[in-house]
Amino acid sequence: MLKPTTPQEAEEKRMEQVPVNIPNLSMKELLSAIPAHCFERSLWRSAVYPIWDMVVIVSLWKLTTIADAYTAGLSPTLATLASFSLWSLYGFFAGLFAMGLWIVAHEAGHGAFSTSKRINNFVGWVLHSGLGVPYHSWRISHAKHHASTGHMTQDQVFVPWTRSQMNLPPLDPEHDDILGHNVSKAVQDELWEALGDSPIAAFSQFVIYLVAGLPMYLIWNIGGQTRYPKGTSHFKPSSLIFAPHHHSQIVLSDLGIFIWLALIVLSCYHYSFLTVFRTYLVPYIWVNHWLILITFLQHTDPLVPHYRSEEFSFQRGAMCTLDRSLLGDLGSVMGWLGAHATHGISETHVVHHLSSKIPHYHAWEATYALREKLAAAGVNLVGRPGGWAEMFRVMRECKFVEDEGGVVFYKNARGLAAARPVFASSTSDAEDSGIEVDK
Repeated sequence: MLKPTTPQEAEEKRMEQVPVNIPNLSMKELLSAIPAHCFERSLWRSAVYPIWDMVVIVSLWKLTTIADAYTAGLSPTLATLASFSLWSLYGFFAGLFAMGLWIVAHEAGHGAFSTSKRINNFVGWVLHSGLGVPYHSWRISHAKHHASTGHMTQDQVFVPWTRSQMNLPPLDPEHDDILGHNVSKAVQDELWEALGDSPIAAFSQFVIYLVAGLPMYLIWNIGGQTRYPKGTSHFKPSSLIFAPHHHSQIVLSDLGIFIWLALIVLSCYHYSFLTVFRTYLVPYIWVNHWLILITFLQHTDPLVPHYRSEEFSFQRGAMCTLDRSLLGDLGSVMGWLGAHATHGISETHVVHHLSSKIPHYHAWEATYALREKLAAAGVNLVGRPGGWAEMFRVMRECKFVEDEGGVVFYKNARGLAAARPVFASSTSDAEDSGIEVDK
């Protein structure tokens, strides 16, 4: 507890909080707002998209190779600079379209690529293995994420750390507000000092998270469900993430990763490390970057609630996410390119959580229809455009949540929350979208 303070020391800073409606719409109400044909899946239409992604990536490689040949006529310094610039641009754009391949594999894991489970698993295993992701391992944990999105103890990833987990001073009701509206200056200073928030520290965390976030999560559960024991890994069949009957699927997923690593090593031996690095590994690093940036911003924001058991329902969890225009902060052209290359996964994420079997080519129409329904209920799930500046802002604004409360919002490094919950009358039901968690 803080010692009694003088009126000057106890000066409060009030946060002008945004009232966020906690939805109580039933699944029947939500799904009935979506046109029926949006739920239809077509193998042949789905197959067009990974083919197109590959055509773009190969074309980018060919154009870069041709352009790089012309740098030979420049001075050594200019040639090196020009070559580096060309391959850097290739890596960026190839990585963006390779993220599209990642999304196709992700949809296959949800059963949205085809009506055939075998085809879905084959396509998903090939594409995800080719991008360094253990397919079934990811599919199983990701299904659990969909079933419990925003749940403080059941969600699989992007689960907020609580005050006690951050080893922060306990909540003092005399000087602190559990909702983060009024916080004394003394408490703010104490929290700021404990969290050590600074632009340099935030930027370092930002870079590490974007570059190494995915492998750290898959190997060590960094950023995953905090109740899992130390050593929880997507590569261990015995991990708490999985059930005993998943054993063979995890082994098959690991086999895909072993083949992937072997092909990289053989390619380095045959072509040279530099060739493999600039042709494949740089785009691969960009894919990991895009995955973390997109998914982090889908599920993390000062205005996004998180729930404990007493207030959680499937549909509330499904709406514990935001639609964002990927790269939209760089202008309409880059916004279009981001959405096109990644098949709208950032722009249509809310409807994807409500019914994960809706294929991405129907998700746009479904999203616009759903937004009308949500707007009528006073629910807005469209966030700011997604990009580096937005991720940096969110990382600095979202530090911890309280240990108590059925609905919690992130607080910043001074203990202030940008949002407060507003409850409507309940019409919820117990339906879900048919997510296969244990298959």
